[in-house]
Amino acid sequence: MTRFSQIVHCDPDILGGTPVFVGTRVPVKSLFDYLEGGETLDEFLHQFPSVKREQAIAALVSGAGGTYGKD
Repeated sequence: MTRFSQIVHCDPDILGGTPVFVGTRVPVKSLFDYLEGGETLDEFLHQFPSVKREQAIAALVSGAGGTYGKD
């Protein structure tokens, strides 16, 4: 099982500590905003090619399980 810290990173020097996908400057919240706005996962990944599909899916699974923002 992938640890949330392997998917999401928080650093005060990157976007003021906003949780981002590891290896990117893409806020995790952007994924949820896209989906809430009616966009698909594929559309999100097309707009943010630095985010890997596996990262996005793991973030969704973790978020759905109530672990968003936890390690």
